Amino acid sequence: MAETCPHLEYREEDEERSFEVARAFCTVTDSFVQPMRADICNARYGLDPATDCEFYVEPDATGDGEGVDGDDGSGDDR
Repeated sequence: MAETCPHLEYREEDEERSFEVARAFCTVTDSFVQPMRADICNARYGLDPATDCEFYVEPDATGDGEGVDGDDGSGDDR
């Protein structure tokens, strides 16, 4: 199980405004995420980003451009 998702960041501002409390930001979807999504990212409650998040992309050690389970992100399941 992953400790935390490597794609999660906490940001105190976006292009238009700043926040009093840092908010969870997913670098895969390039968007701020809800607290429940951040629970997955932070491996809380026994959740694992690598298996419980549909956006998680495992670092590619093979260099073939494919992520978890051979998914290249194209949506083509052939």
